[in-house]
Amino acid sequence: MVLLVVATASDPASIGPAAAFLAMPGWSPGPPIPEGMESFTNGNVRLLKHERSIVAEDDLDRRWQEATGEAVSEVIFLSKHTAVSNRPALTVHPIGVPHLREDETPPQGGRPGWAAVPDPRIGPWFRLMQKVAADQGLVPEFEITLEATHHGPLTSTPTMFVEGSTQEYWGRQDAAQAIALVLWKGLGLEEGNAVGTWLGSGEKVLLGIGGGHYAPRHMDIVIKDGVWVGHLLSGYSLPMDAPPQVNGKSSGEVGGMWMHSIKVSYEATKAGFPGGEVIAHLDQKSFKGWQKNAITSYLQEQNIRIGKPNDFLCTNT
Repeated sequence: MVLLVVATASDPASIGPAAAFLAMPGWSPGPPIPEGMESFTNGNVRLLKHERSIVAEDDLDRRWQEATGEAVSEVIFLSKHTAVSNRPALTVHPIGVPHLREDETPPQGGRPGWAAVPDPRIGPWFRLMQKVAADQGLVPEFEITLEATHHGPLTSTPTMFVEGSTQEYWGRQDAAQAIALVLWKGLGLEEGNAVGTWLGSGEKVLLGIGGGHYAPRHMDIVIKDGVWVGHLLSGYSLPMDAPPQVNGKSSGEVGGMWMHSIKVSYEATKAGFPGGEVIAHLDQKSFKGWQKNAITSYLQEQNIRIGKPNDFLCTNT
């Protein structure tokens, strides 16, 4: 099994970290890939460069196996980060658009109603990224953060995005070097000890439900050593239609794609953490009363445990 790191030459915040990563020892040309792509190999790591948008190339894990005969264990995409605030940031996050209906077109890749299997490295690498960024002098100028589940492309194996900076900072070499170091250390190429390898020994895994795009209340938990995290569903991934009012009280079902979004994200997180216990963590303050009641009832019906912050603390990373 090989691990696939994907970068695109069309994005300076993707190709910059890829170039810094390739400047580290041990790389050699990879197997020939059709479609104008270029590959490199280092141990069990494969770096794939293409020319299109990072969210436009679907099924790269399957296509790699078909082209090379090598099965892919996980996919890590390198990408730019954009933010309304324009504050530079380094982020990690799972991907998917589980809240979209079949008749909706995903604005940034993926398939409506789909959630990728999340890479177990997301939580440990978020903490590693914080350490590397601090050591490299990027903090406090750069924010180190999780992001909620969003966008594509389609994959079948555990997947995560590692994103860098905002447009003004996309070409920053120090930020590119920090991301390359996260890859180098995180994949065990430095000393042979990879960060975030899931061993399936019964640990608890956080499924974040509610809150904003940067998942602050979930992040307060994931920042602690030993915490594993799967999908993070922000409020926009939980579209809920208010039930009709009868005599001033809610009556009937709460419509919208929120139940589907939770269901497929829970199932994908279970698939990414075999042997683990996936527990929902709710950003309670982000919901109105009727929303929280509906979500809590649904989780209970699905036998999905709802946890408090201390429920996720464990000893292994």
